[in-house]
Amino acid sequence: MLNTVITGTGAFIPETVQFNTDFLKDVFYEANGSPILNTTAVTITKFHKVTGIRERRYLTADICTSDMAAEAARKAIENASCDPESLDQIILAHNFGDISPESNQSRIVPSLASRVKHLLGIRNPDCVAYDIIFGCPGWLQGFIQAHSFLSSGMAKRILLIGAESLSRVIDRTDRDSMIFADGAGACILEYKENLSGSGVLGFCSQSHSGEIFDSISMGKSYGPENGAEKLFLKMKGRKVYEFAIRHVPQAMKKCLEISRVDISEIRKIFLHQANEKMDEEILRRFYELYGIREPAYNVMPMSIHWLGNSSVATIPTLYDLVSRGEIPEHKLHEGDAVLFASVGAGMNINALCYRI
Repeated sequence: MLNTVITGTGAFIPETVQFNTDFLKDVFYEANGSPILNTTAVTITKFHKVTGIRERRYLTADICTSDMAAEAARKAIENASCDPESLDQIILAHNFGDISPESNQSRIVPSLASRVKHLLGIRNPDCVAYDIIFGCPGWLQGFIQAHSFLSSGMAKRILLIGAESLSRVIDRTDRDSMIFADGAGACILEYKENLSGSGVLGFCSQSHSGEIFDSISMGKSYGPENGAEKLFLKMKGRKVYEFAIRHVPQAMKKCLEISRVDISEIRKIFLHQANEKMDEEILRRFYELYGIREPAYNVMPMSIHWLGNSSVATIPTLYDLVSRGEIPEHKLHEGDAVLFASVGAGMNINALCYRI
């Protein structure tokens, strides 16, 4: 049978490591501009307990988001052993475009996908390159979109990338700045005949653009020194947490129902790496929807502890790491059913079920 399958993966993980202790020199403020009463050391300790993050990766000053995306793409193309000139589309999920170290102004003209096509040296004019902005679930939404193009016959091979450089839009006076990181992940998707039944089994996508649609947005610095002309990434953490643990498990269940897959068949769940405690609660509530008190053993790989939250890049990077055996306790086998799910700005949610 014909289906959309992943034929290659790649990732770019920046070399610069930013440890939690590197924030000790910073002074954090509340949203109202008043200094946080706890010492920075106490704030960092509490942060680690909640998020699980002990370090994250930042890109170096000489590169931008599109550079990371192009490197992840090269690795995915090599892994798939495909001719880049045979690509029908390049879909690049991001939220902030290319941002220089000197300014947090976004550059998205020309599109980052077009920049990546240029960096890869692809000359085929029928390879259409475009961006998608959908919050943190952008890469997974691109997966859904690519599957639609492939299954309709409008494309045969698509390069899908998620890349973000959040270190260049964070407010260092905001403790939430410690969550965010940089990186890129990519894969090659092809519509192929296979006898094993591998490929996309079903998906679910939602936009909850109601009262809390702006729980992740751009806003002014909390500190007194940064001026009012720049805007930084801001998050109402508690509202995001409550929204996610309520709605993401339901979307995951709906995806499985559409896919006609029983929860007992799921071998791995790749959640957006937003917050360790939040992901654990999403997982617990998801299994509770099926009357199961404890999630399946070792079902959820995580990279947030050392890579932080790189938005659209978290899931493709994590999937690449597991696929290549870089996380020894997690293995993928032919025939395994896996579930991808994400949540983020908008507020958007999506899930996709895939058989290896």
